[in-house]
Amino acid sequence: MTNRATNTMAIVSIVAGIAGWTVAPFAASLVAIVCGHIARKQIRASGEDGDGLAVGGLVLGYINVVLSCIGTAVAFLFFGAAIVAMLGLGAAGAAGSMQPH
Repeated sequence: MTNRATNTMAIVSIVAGIAGWTVAPFAASLVAIVCGHIARKQIRASGEDGDGLAVGGLVLGYINVVLSCIGTAVAFLFFGAAIVAMLGLGAAGAAGSMQPH
């Protein structure tokens, strides 16, 4: 049985993927994605272990980024609609203000 080394970038990817869900949501997820892709390329070229770690980091990173984007879009829509409603800038309010007095 050959004792192959685990790819360092794969380890960084899974650690960053976990950190993306705990301490540094968006930034660590981007690190996990970048390192995961680099690790998989290095693993294919060198035959090192760690492909599962790299894939795990990629999955955690991509899911976190997608959910962060969806959450940000929902927040903008919700708070944007709330601000429009508070300021009375809706379609009826804007059309009514355009009529001459």
